[in-house]
Amino acid sequence: MQRVRFYYLIKVQYLGYRLHGWQKQPNLKTVEGLITKTLRYVMPDGKYKILGCSRTDAMVSSNGSAFELFLDEEPLDDLKEFLDLFNLNLPQDIRVTDIEQVDSKFNIIQHSKVKEYAYLFSFGSKNHPFCAPFMANFQFDMDIELMKKGAHLFNGMHNFRNYCVRVSEKSTFEREIIKAEIVENTLYTANFFPEKSYIFHVHGKGFLRHQVRLMMGAMIQLGRGEFTLQHIEESLKEGSALQMNYSAPASGLILNDLHFE
Repeated sequence: MQRVRFYYLIKVQYLGYRLHGWQKQPNLKTVEGLITKTLRYVMPDGKYKILGCSRTDAMVSSNGSAFELFLDEEPLDDLKEFLDLFNLNLPQDIRVTDIEQVDSKFNIIQHSKVKEYAYLFSFGSKNHPFCAPFMANFQFDMDIELMKKGAHLFNGMHNFRNYCVRVSEKSTFEREIIKAEIVENTLYTANFFPEKSYIFHVHGKGFLRHQVRLMMGAMIQLGRGEFTLQHIEESLKEGSALQMNYSAPASGLILNDLHFE
């Protein structure tokens, strides 16, 4: 007898500060692990598996990630009721925001999509401690106008071999950045935020391990005068030996949105 399977795309938000990334790991709290644990509770007799679209690292948050739910034998009766029950039992730092049924042709990994990352940061005076879960703070002066110019150098197709860690030489290092910019932060606000904070926005279809954090690290070094704009340009050329070795803190990074095409 042929197995009947049903497919669902579920959008999810989470605060990564206490979590060890997306991927399930033994004896550690992860987003995938907590979602799977909650599904076992709300569907004790269900046969299912999940597949995430992005393996965020420890302490990285998400405002708009997603995962695919593969459910065998019986479909969900009421999607809204399921969403409400799911949220009721998830921990408070994880929330599902939307669910839709998709067909068997949809594949969350292979389906064309654009990821938008936002790196939230401030510099100068030390922040209020409440900022720590989602804003990096650098207690030194930086040339923010130079950093804005530097961010634009990432736009377009470049070789990002110098902006990744622990990858196979078979990896594709040519990646297109659709948009990279540093702007004043008006997206995330709170009364304990500093008077001025900034966002490094990066949009692209695919990223290497730690790529965005290493890009942000290069912007910090640029802002401090340790790099020039020419250094950034050189680092993006194939064969360049200018390896980026400063990875900005994970807690400032947010997978801000995900757009399926």
